[in-house]
Amino acid sequence: MGISTELLLIILCSFVVLSYFFSIASQYIKVPSVLLLLFAGIGLRILADANGFQLAIPGNIVQSLGVVGLIMIVLEAGLDLKLGKGKLPLIRRSFFTALLILVFSTVMIAALIYVWLKEDIVSCIVYAIPLSIMSSSIVLPSIHSLTEEKREFLVYEASFSDILGIMFFNYFIAGEILSPGSVGMFGLNLVIAIIASLIISLLLLLVLARTKLNVKFFLVFALLILIYSGGKLLHLPSLLIILAFGLMINNWELLPVKYFARSFPRHKVEPIREFMHSITAESSFLIRTFFFILFGYSIDVRLLQTSETIMVGSGIVIVLFVIRWLYLKYSFHTKVFPEVFFIPRGLITIVLFYKIPTNLKLSTFNDGILFFVILSTGIILSIGMILYKKPNDQVIEDPQFSERKDLL
Repeated sequence: MGISTELLLIILCSFVVLSYFFSIASQYIKVPSVLLLLFAGIGLRILADANGFQLAIPGNIVQSLGVVGLIMIVLEAGLDLKLGKGKLPLIRRSFFTALLILVFSTVMIAALIYVWLKEDIVSCIVYAIPLSIMSSSIVLPSIHSLTEEKREFLVYEASFSDILGIMFFNYFIAGEILSPGSVGMFGLNLVIAIIASLIISLLLLLVLARTKLNVKFFLVFALLILIYSGGKLLHLPSLLIILAFGLMINNWELLPVKYFARSFPRHKVEPIREFMHSITAESSFLIRTFFFILFGYSIDVRLLQTSETIMVGSGIVIVLFVIRWLYLKYSFHTKVFPEVFFIPRGLITIVLFYKIPTNLKLSTFNDGILFFVILSTGIILSIGMILYKKPNDQVIEDPQFSERKDLL
C-alpha cells in the first residue's frame, strides 16, 4: 500500500504537533513526553495491525536517528553543565553516583541474565550495560518542576551515566577483556580522545566565531557527526569530544590560556552559546519525536505479554530501583525524593542494543524484555513526579519552551 507525498507530509507534521502538545501536557500530568511518544507509537502499531496495514521500518533508520539523537543529547548536556570551584562538590557527588550505580547495576543485571540464560558471561555484561544507563533523553525534559539543586544534580548524573556507560560498552565489545594490552589501549584511547577534544573543540569554535555565513550550526553539526563516526572507526570515545565542545562554549571564561580569551572575548562567545543551545534543543526535540514514535511502532506488543518477559523484565527493574534507593539512601544525608524514582532507560539503551556485535549476541534473549524495561522505568519516573509536590511559586516552565536564558 503506497502513501502519497501529501499524506506523508501530513503524517510527519502531525507527529511534530503531537509531540509539542505532549511536551506541554507532561508539565501538568507529570508523565515524560518521551513515554507519551512511545505509547503513541505502540497505539499506531495496534491500529495498523487491526486494519491490516503493513509498514516495515528498516532498523538502520531507527538506529541512525538514535545516533544523531545521542550526539545532540551529549552536546546539549555539555551546553547545560556549568563548571567552577563552587560546583566541584556537586560534580564529584554526581560523578560517583553515576559511576557506582552503573557498576553495581551492571554486575547485578549481568548475574541475573547469566543465571537465567546460562550463556557467555561477557555477553551478559554487554547486555547489562545498556540496561544500567540512565537515559538523559528522558531525564532532561522531565526535571522542570524540581528545585534547582535537584535539577543540577540530575543533569550532571544523567550526563555522566551516558558517557561512562558508552565508554564501558565500547570497552567490552572491543575484544580482549581485562588483559594488560586491552586496559592499556583503553587508557591510551582515552588520553588521545581528551587531547583531541581540546584541539577539535577550539577549531570548531573558531569556525563558529569566524565564519561569515548565516548557516553555521549544521556545518558544525555535520563536523560533529564526522568526528563521532571517525572516532568510532578508530575505537576512540568520540562522545568526549562532543561533550568537551559543549563544555568549552558554556565555560569559556575558565580557559587558562589568555590568548584564546583575548581572541574570543566572552561577549563574542555568549551569542554563540545561546544560538547553539537554542538550535540544539530544537533539533533534539525533533529527533526525539521521530525516534520514539518509530521505536514504539516497532514494538511487538505480543512480546510484552509473555511470562518470560514479565518475570525477567520485572527482576531487572527491581534491581535498578533497589540499587538506586540503597545508594542514595546511605550516601546522602538529605531527602532523595523524587531522585530515587529516576531510573528511566531510553534512547541510549536502545542505540547500544542495536550496536551489540553478532559474536556477542545472546541467542535466547527476548527483545520484549528491553521494551518492558523501558516502559516500566518510564512509568516509575512518572509515579515519582506525580507524587512529588513543589510549592507553586517555585514551579518554572519547561526549559524547552522557555525564553529565559538562565535555566539550568
